[in-house]
Amino acid sequence: MLRLICLAAACCCLLAQAPAGNPANGKTLFTKYGCFQCHGTQGQGTTAGARLAPKPIALAALIAYVRGPKGQMPPYTGKVVSDAELADIRAYLASIPEPPPAKSIPLLNQ
Repeated sequence: MLRLICLAAACCCLLAQAPAGNPANGKTLFTKYGCFQCHGTQGQGTTAGARLAPKPIALAALIAYVRGPKGQMPPYTGKVVSDAELADIRAYLASIPEPPPAKSIPLLNQ
């Protein structure tokens, strides 16, 4: 039981220390590392890459996936893109607003 409490406390500390990220720098990095080529300029997804925005996965999950992706995406080690840079990229993706609902677009409701 004590081990579980210690583990939970350690996880909380790690979450508290997770960098919030800088959306402006994240946008620059998203372009610099070529993420837009497969995921679209705003992370909307394409036929080549999954949708990443406007609700990106948790930072820890993003880091894990970027380091060891499944499918066609190449892995990006910590030497290529740091965890702090990934936090910035995630912050950029989280800053992208939801698209308007289809009901609010007159052309789609004709």
